[in-house]
Amino acid sequence: MGDFYTIRSKNDKISMQFHKKSLFILICLLLLTVVFFIISLSAGSSYIPVGAVFQELFSESDYTFILHELRMPRVIMGFLVGAGLGVSGLILQGMIRNPLGSPDIVGVTGGASVGAVLFIVFLLGEMSVNWLPLASIIGAAVTSAIIYLLSWSNGVTPMRLILIGIGISALTNAIVTMFMVSSESAIASKVYLWLTGSLYGANWQEVIILLPIILTLIFLSLFFTGIVNVKQLGDDIAIGMGVRVQFFRFLLLALSVALAGAAVSFAGGIAFVGLIAPHIARIILHKSFANLVVGSALIGSLIVMGADIIARTAFLPSDIPAGVFTAGIGVPFFIYLLYRNRKGFR
Repeated sequence: MGDFYTIRSKNDKISMQFHKKSLFILICLLLLTVVFFIISLSAGSSYIPVGAVFQELFSESDYTFILHELRMPRVIMGFLVGAGLGVSGLILQGMIRNPLGSPDIVGVTGGASVGAVLFIVFLLGEMSVNWLPLASIIGAAVTSAIIYLLSWSNGVTPMRLILIGIGISALTNAIVTMFMVSSESAIASKVYLWLTGSLYGANWQEVIILLPIILTLIFLSLFFTGIVNVKQLGDDIAIGMGVRVQFFRFLLLALSVALAGAAVSFAGGIAFVGLIAPHIARIILHKSFANLVVGSALIGSLIVMGADIIARTAFLPSDIPAGVFTAGIGVPFFIYLLYRNRKGFR
């Protein structure tokens, strides 16, 4: 036990172990996230000196409007979206036992897209934008249920789930496109920008709405650390130890769907983050669920923030959607995983 730090509540109902080496890596990831945060505030169509960024963080500077009103909400949104998608992918891969599991590949984010677009087209003028995450989560939940039911045939195999998910994802994309082309130009432009997975135009109102949702859901996932660690030994052993496997699997899948739905509600279709981040976390961290949750959240945020930095600076004066760059990384990674695990699919 000398390789672990153990954190327990007084009544021992909550217990988490952190691998010492993994804890060091997590601290490094956290510091790297801070570095990316500063670079994101500094970089853009107009370069702002790092000294001015630090000055703005602690007081005021000559760049207050640009930093506080334009860039900071965008950077925080990127962090939240990446963290939410990373943890969502981690849970999904574990629960369906599929290394290709990702909210966008399986079709969860496609359902979230339909929910969000329906809200934008029909309800945005009638209801507050505060309800957009709920519409996105409902869309993701309904689509996930449909995919799971269609995939069931004496159980669910990884390949069947992936194929059904890809098919449903194509259907949801067609539905979204239909609403986009049939709507007036102002709404269609909003939908198009949302679909490309852009952090452009993020504001404090959206951040304030999304921040408690993402952080609360990630925090709740940590409560399942002991359950998931036992479940990694196999369902039979977990059931023998008194774990209600099906009940907790349902709760964890609900958490994954909620995280994915909330994450894409404002940022749109930023793809493959939920696929890449958990795999990187498993490579560099101990397999304890608590380590992987924190690691996937930080790695996911780094991917999205890094993609957004490139999107804002590489093709000036154009502002390319961050989803373009995450897809550029994710598609080859997906093909590699598909090839590596080809013999494991039935």
